[in-house]
Amino acid sequence: MEKRTVYADNAATTAMSERALEAMKPCFMQIYGNPSSLHSVGQEAKELLGACREKIAACLGCEPSEIYFTSGGSEADNQCIRSAALFGARKGKRHIVSTAFEHHAVLHTLDKLKKEGFEVTLLDVHKNGVITAEEVKAAIRPDTALVTVMYANNEIGTIQPIREIGKVCREAGVIFHTDAVQAVGHIPVNVREDCVDMLSLSAHKFHGPKGVGALYCKKGLPLSTLIEGGAQEKGKRAGTENIAGIAGMAAALEEACENLGANMARLTAMRDRLIAGLLKIPYSGLNGDPVRRLPGNVNMSFEGAEGESLILSADAEGICLSSGSACTTASLKPSHVLMSLGLPHEIAHCSLRITLADTNTEEDVDYMLEKLPGVVNRVRSLSSLWDDYVSGKIPHVL
Repeated sequence: MEKRTVYADNAATTAMSERALEAMKPCFMQIYGNPSSLHSVGQEAKELLGACREKIAACLGCEPSEIYFTSGGSEADNQCIRSAALFGARKGKRHIVSTAFEHHAVLHTLDKLKKEGFEVTLLDVHKNGVITAEEVKAAIRPDTALVTVMYANNEIGTIQPIREIGKVCREAGVIFHTDAVQAVGHIPVNVREDCVDMLSLSAHKFHGPKGVGALYCKKGLPLSTLIEGGAQEKGKRAGTENIAGIAGMAAALEEACENLGANMARLTAMRDRLIAGLLKIPYSGLNGDPVRRLPGNVNMSFEGAEGESLILSADAEGICLSSGSACTTASLKPSHVLMSLGLPHEIAHCSLRITLADTNTEEDVDYMLEKLPGVVNRVRSLSSLWDDYVSGKIPHVL
């Protein structure tokens, strides 16, 4: 097959959609006012801001007043978690429940809270990359201020039983936050039906622009301020609003939700065909549940083939992949997500994350199935670890 370029790293970021771009254009030259200004140019921008809030709220099943704009998912995670923790502390509750394979925006925030006197319980993840509502229930204590569990994992794509966990938290009177950065725009998310109190999202994961996101905070819950300054976002997030970015985010999310059913069906079929083909490579394995995962996520380990070498070799064939979260690519440590599944270091180091979006085609899958077996074989041929497997010096794991 003739060489082509296949972008399959959509969990890291997606290409911006035409609809998002068109929604942004007027904000640079026509609707350029400051929404806090009282004159007509400012008020025009304020009206657009309100319309975008309504669109995002409609997609999430909440009220527009419950949506706050941020710079992205990491800021939203920080603000939600710290707000819930401080609210709990005022009631003498300083315990937080989460999982071992959260995004670092969550884990690092929890580490900081531990230094401030909070106690954190990180639930172990099962081999299939899923926790249960029963485990969350067992971990909740009378002094639990917050449960924070990601909706779908950013590396292995496994989807957690959010609705069941939400019900457990609601019954226990505990605030429930979910990092839904990988879920929103890809699978159905409804904060009311899911019993979610706080939620984080980021525009560039569903064909919106980078540098803009949002959080949902249920009416009645206090939201603490991370960025002090002006009175924007009801005084909870200072700084002149990124009108263009917000307009692009709202348009992208609205488009994603309109096409959700069709995209999920097509991507799930492509995902499963890709998994089946790659599992034909000897000594390979799928990471995470084969069914309870995001429609476009494929995370595989290939014994004896180091992840970074796989990425570079695949890139030489025109295929853009990753070995884990783009936020930790510079780290030489094995993925904390894969380690949480119980994989040994040598297997966690030999993983690829392939993430498809609606922009991918069946021809992209064909091309990857043709080229990736050769990529794995090339990398293995240069690996002393693979030599040890072949010689029997060390036993195969996969």
